[in-house]
Amino acid sequence: MNILLISHYAGSPRHGMAYRPYYLAREWVRAGHRVHILAADTSHIRARQPELAGRARLDETIDGIEYSWYRTPAYRGNGIGRVRNMAAFVTALYRDGKQIAHAVKPDVVIASSTYPMDIWPARRIAKLAKAKLLFEVHDLWPLSPMELGGMSKWHPFIMLVQQAEDYAYRHADAVVSMLPKVREYMESRGLAPQKLHFVPNGIDPGEWQPDSPGLPDGAGKLLARLRAQGVAIVGYAGTHGVSNALENLLGIAGLMRGEKVAFVLVGGGPDKASLQQRALRENLPNIHFLDPVEKSRIPSLLECFDIAYIGWHRHPLYRFGIAPNKLMDYMMAARPVLHAVAAGNDPVSEAGCGLTVAPDDPAAAAEGIRSLLNAGSDQRCAMGQRGKAFVLENLTYPVLAQRFLTACALR
Repeated sequence: MNILLISHYAGSPRHGMAYRPYYLAREWVRAGHRVHILAADTSHIRARQPELAGRARLDETIDGIEYSWYRTPAYRGNGIGRVRNMAAFVTALYRDGKQIAHAVKPDVVIASSTYPMDIWPARRIAKLAKAKLLFEVHDLWPLSPMELGGMSKWHPFIMLVQQAEDYAYRHADAVVSMLPKVREYMESRGLAPQKLHFVPNGIDPGEWQPDSPGLPDGAGKLLARLRAQGVAIVGYAGTHGVSNALENLLGIAGLMRGEKVAFVLVGGGPDKASLQQRALRENLPNIHFLDPVEKSRIPSLLECFDIAYIGWHRHPLYRFGIAPNKLMDYMMAARPVLHAVAAGNDPVSEAGCGLTVAPDDPAAAAEGIRSLLNAGSDQRCAMGQRGKAFVLENLTYPVLAQRFLTACALR
């Protein structure tokens, strides 16, 4: 089967995030399918951008997956520059639609670009190729920019996005959502109930080998020193941004000042500098910041955590569910998890791999950490093993890739 995956922000091991399109495509290739990914050459979440050297498009093959990178304008932030970048990508797909349909000859066209406007060129390509059309939902647009960004439903961009979302629900042969609690909302926007399927984020088990690379010297020495001092390590690994609610983790550290607990934050992001300044200002010696760690070293890093932390702000948008990649990593590493969240789903409670507390409540989280530490290492180990077993059974990409095609009656 020929699968055409349109994913504006798709990445690869060479380029960095986003990894989901790569992992799904690689499994489909291993199963004998041909997969062609169409992506933009500029993305705010990639560590490295493809080098087009002035060309309008670059074609290359990565691990058996055919990629076509389209030239798009650079941008920063979430303003008009990002909108121009989206428009350039969608326009390029329209321009090359006939050529794509003829060259790829897809049996399935998947529109999966976070924003829904790619559904328009995707449907055109699907019709030209007489292919099935799928729409994959990462975040609910336009609800996400409206509820998280405060944009009005009458804003021209929001109205455009709403038209695209409604069009996708009406015209796609199937809809795959990463968020589990979206049925009522999607049906209110015109989706037929039988079209909806749930395929969450997951992990690649091949990246979790016993011989994973060790930590960089700075990180390794710090974590070894804390361990030698008999200090329990509460760790966070991921982006330091507003949605990650890390200011609450600093609040927890302040409440637990003087206890034998250290808080280690690993990663980078727009909020890191302000978090470091606050830690200095509030004299929080139990907070430690480390640089981002290469993906291949994540297993070695998480092995050093006694408790893995993930937190969210309280927000009504999370009523539709959450699907965080870092939580899958925590669970695969068999770490007990302290999860500060109020959402439509909670993988930590579902797997029994830790403790869930209310969001935006540092006092509740501090009590949760004390409770996990007082439970003893054997109970924490059992929690971690339950999380790992849950991921291996339900959330590996070989399992999810099969579920994606089977759920949509494509195999």
